[in-house]
Amino acid sequence: MKVSLVLCLPRDAETVRVTREILDASLATLEVASDIRDDITLALGEACANVIQHADPSDEYEVRVQVTNARCVVEVVDTGRGFDSALLNKVHADQVATAEHGRGLQIIDALSENLRIESRPLQGAMIRFEKRLRAEPSFAGSARSGAADSSPGR
Repeated sequence: MKVSLVLCLPRDAETVRVTREILDASLATLEVASDIRDDITLALGEACANVIQHADPSDEYEVRVQVTNARCVVEVVDTGRGFDSALLNKVHADQVATAEHGRGLQIIDALSENLRIESRPLQGAMIRFEKRLRAEPSFAGSARSGAADSSPGR
């Protein structure tokens, strides 16, 4: 199975929550384990926040997601000027681990695999990351057998 999502969004802080909720609901429907969903949605939120903070004010951005049985690949793409990769590397080398801001890329890197950040001058920038998937053990048996969930509120 392969699922693709493409969201075209205005550069607005409210879109971060909406984007995270859409992806989490999609992954939950596919029975991806909750801890994996948490990692992916947190990394996605950091990537979206990066675009909102650093892209040009009038820009829109896209979130592209490819989900297969084994992997989730997320790309967050803005349409700004791009960035100076030498400056980005210097900024990250100078950051202190206890800093309150500027750790989004470090968080994404810690929660995912194969983090790539690409500058495309005059076309924008892209943050891409991947995460291996595993099914939610509690759902695997009950969802397929039709067993009822006795949890409150369901």
